[in-house]
Amino acid sequence: MSKTADVAMALLLLILPLSALAARRLPARQWVPMALAWIAIFALGWLLVAYFT
Repeated sequence: MSKTADVAMALLLLILPLSALAARRLPARQWVPMALAWIAIFALGWLLVAYFT
């Protein structure tokens, strides 16, 4: 896959958990840390896959 396709796929994968957080209609001070945690989880996964492939 190309770099552009990888970035597009990663962004699409982040939409699901972030939209679920937005749908819960929590105050920003509660969902922002959760959103950052999801971004960190996906970044760590991406780095692990990139390291081992």
